[in-house]
Amino acid sequence: MALCLAAAAGFARLGVWQLHRLDERRAANRVTLAARAAPTVDLAGGGAVSADSLEERRVTARGQYDHAHDLVLRGGAHQGVPGVYLATPLRLAGSDTAVLVERGFVPAPDAVTADAGTFAEPGEVVVTGLARRLGPGGGNPMLREGRTTWARLDPDALHDSLPYPILSISIRQTPDPSLPSFPRRLEPLPIDDGSHLNYAIQWFLFATLALAFAFLVIGRREKSRRGP
Repeated sequence: MALCLAAAAGFARLGVWQLHRLDERRAANRVTLAARAAPTVDLAGGGAVSADSLEERRVTARGQYDHAHDLVLRGGAHQGVPGVYLATPLRLAGSDTAVLVERGFVPAPDAVTADAGTFAEPGEVVVTGLARRLGPGGGNPMLREGRTTWARLDPDALHDSLPYPILSISIRQTPDPSLPSFPRRLEPLPIDDGSHLNYAIQWFLFATLALAFAFLVIGRREKSRRGP
């Protein structure tokens, strides 16, 4: 009996926690939707950039890719197909600064190996996409077949390895029919509530079942005490 009540309380608490998570996600979604709906920001000149103010904002940048420093981000997958993501520094026109452009997805059977040079885009380009704050380190560079691959963009390591400064954001390039087929530019991640509400309902259901079982046990005990 006590065990059933404790379990019910625990399940109910998990349900409440999932509702709090849902509220937090919805609040974050409102911020993201507002950022995506704001006017496009031009990164021309490569001046001071606030990563916080540009997070999820649509931005545009003009310059030339530095393919000598292409980055292969391993361990990717798209629609069940393993692969890698390619990122390349874009040397901003009229500036000594670059911005990292997450150019898109390339299929690779081992999700590690890719010849980035095959997907070079020479000349001046105009890039449009969503700004993303560069996170902390943890890029975990790994040498494979003479090429370095990364688990994620690592601003700390890149500041040391690139011969020019980079902005504190990256640009996740969005699809455009004028661009090459590969790397495949991906649509922005959807803005939704996730699974928090479903999980909350599940935990509350478990709590209800635990209470029902507890009262069933009580009923049987009372019946046995009264006798036939």
